[in-house]
Amino acid sequence: MPARFKSLIHVSLQRLNFSLVASTILAAILVGVAFWFVALQQNEQDRVRHTLEVRNQVAQVLALVQRVESGQRGYLLTGRDLYLRPYEAAVQAIPRALGELEGLVADNPTQQEAVRRLRQLTADKLLEVRTTVELRRAGSGDQALGIVNSDSGQTLMDELRTLVGVMEREENSILQRRQSTEQMYGLLLEAGAALAFVLICASAVFGAMLTRRSFGEIDRTHRQLVESNDELLKQVSRREAAESQLRQSQKMEAIGQLSGGIAHDFNNMLSVISGSLELIKRRLAAGDFAVERYLNAALEAAKRSASLTQRLLAFARRQPLAPQPLDANRMIANMSDMLRSTLGEQIKIESVSAGGLWSTRADPHQLENAILNVAINARDAMPGGGCLTIETANAYLDEAYARDNVEVEPGQYVMIAITDTGTGMAAEIIGRVFDPFFTTKPAGTGTGLGLSQVFGFVKQSRGHIKIYSELGAGTTIKIYLPRFMGDATPAVMPKAAPVAVGNAREVILVVEDDELVRRTTTESLNALGYTAIDAEGAAQALILLESRNDIALLFTDIVMPEVNGKKLADEALRRWPDLKVIYTTGYTPNAVVHGGVLDPGVQLLSKPFTLDQLAAKVRTVLDKPAA
Repeated sequence: MPARFKSLIHVSLQRLNFSLVASTILAAILVGVAFWFVALQQNEQDRVRHTLEVRNQVAQVLALVQRVESGQRGYLLTGRDLYLRPYEAAVQAIPRALGELEGLVADNPTQQEAVRRLRQLTADKLLEVRTTVELRRAGSGDQALGIVNSDSGQTLMDELRTLVGVMEREENSILQRRQSTEQMYGLLLEAGAALAFVLICASAVFGAMLTRRSFGEIDRTHRQLVESNDELLKQVSRREAAESQLRQSQKMEAIGQLSGGIAHDFNNMLSVISGSLELIKRRLAAGDFAVERYLNAALEAAKRSASLTQRLLAFARRQPLAPQPLDANRMIANMSDMLRSTLGEQIKIESVSAGGLWSTRADPHQLENAILNVAINARDAMPGGGCLTIETANAYLDEAYARDNVEVEPGQYVMIAITDTGTGMAAEIIGRVFDPFFTTKPAGTGTGLGLSQVFGFVKQSRGHIKIYSELGAGTTIKIYLPRFMGDATPAVMPKAAPVAVGNAREVILVVEDDELVRRTTTESLNALGYTAIDAEGAAQALILLESRNDIALLFTDIVMPEVNGKKLADEALRRWPDLKVIYTTGYTPNAVVHGGVLDPGVQLLSKPFTLDQLAAKVRTVLDKPAA
């Protein structure tokens, strides 16, 4: 081939390569610009969504305040606590809603100032509502209505609505601007995409002539990539299967530990009960009536079994609670003598009570048990003696803390901290202290249920528990209980009293589908001096109630076939309003317990119960004045 022809081909190829490179670079620039426009459009879409979130959050705050006002009006007019439920729920939700709104408008000084004003107006409105509610609750309904009729509350609501309207107009204006910008970016993107498409197609046509020789290599590379991808998918599948097996194994291990602990403890106590009964049977058959110590052993084992059941229910958050407003400082002060006698002289007890401590709402019996359980564990961690400090404080757990801690609701809490100067715990132990039947104590010195019971109670009370510990530096356990927006009445802890007896004129109807339980309960009531009659179901019970006019108390199981105890009691009270009712059950999820809390006014005696517990509950209900 002549040299000139070769040179021409070379130049032509150079020009072709230049054209391809130039068009490719231009196309790449346009593609980059297009991606830039996509990013800008996406950013504007995010800003639009943010504006909509702000607008919705503003509306939510107003709706919550309106719900508070609605609950206020209903309660002031009727005096029924039913209207306080939406009021209390809204009061609890407003701080979080305002906090979320503040976060959403952090980039807008105008809206920030509006939120500050909104927060102040909301606080003023809540103060006005809370004042009227407390006056009505204290019997000063006329004074409360006087505050309402002064139109101060209406003025606040008008200001709130006006402010919300201003904020919504501001967000609507922002929304309109951002939507216009988003549309402009969309149009530019469409134009740029069309131009880029044309240039990319041109580059593809020219590039095809030069890349044909690379098809074989590309094909080989593609096959290698497919093979590698298939192998990767197989590896991922094998790893997921292994992880699933590991999770299942861990779950079964946890279930096995729990089941083993339950079986071990119950088998021990059942051995005592069955062995004692066998010995009683043999002695009675031989004419030996000295069986008191065997009876005592069986009774003690039964009590321990019932206690174990209650602890397991506490851990599972299934125990029936009877929460009431309380002052933690007063409760801890009332526990001082019991703590000193329980912990012994080697343990020095110090209390640091916060001034102006908020009220909380919890079951006083279970809270007392929780503090006592933690204190006993602290004592065991100080075998040579030491110092136990119980401290109270007001606390606010923010959203950042809630994100880092599972099942924590941001908000205001009453904190009870129990600190010891004991041996402390390693990190791996801290992670397991709330597991049921986990204990570091020597065999036979603990069940491993104390702290798990505390954990379950705190969680069921919508609270939070946190543990801090270091080897050789002691341990601090902090219990957080939600703040109660109201005054705490002193929780009166009942003192032990002698068995309350009745008389034969007091007739009690026992309704129980289990024959053995029914017979035992009836005989127990007769032994206490009452006249007890029984029925195996609701239909028979209603017949007895209809035929007799001297039945003072209905003692009914809740879980029964056909008609449950709650429906039976409702029908009986409809016909005989003066009839008094006690429910009993071995199940916790039932018709009179919702969210782990007893319905207002309900009297419940959980199975199993002792004769003393039965006597006390029956006497309390019978002696209670009719509503």
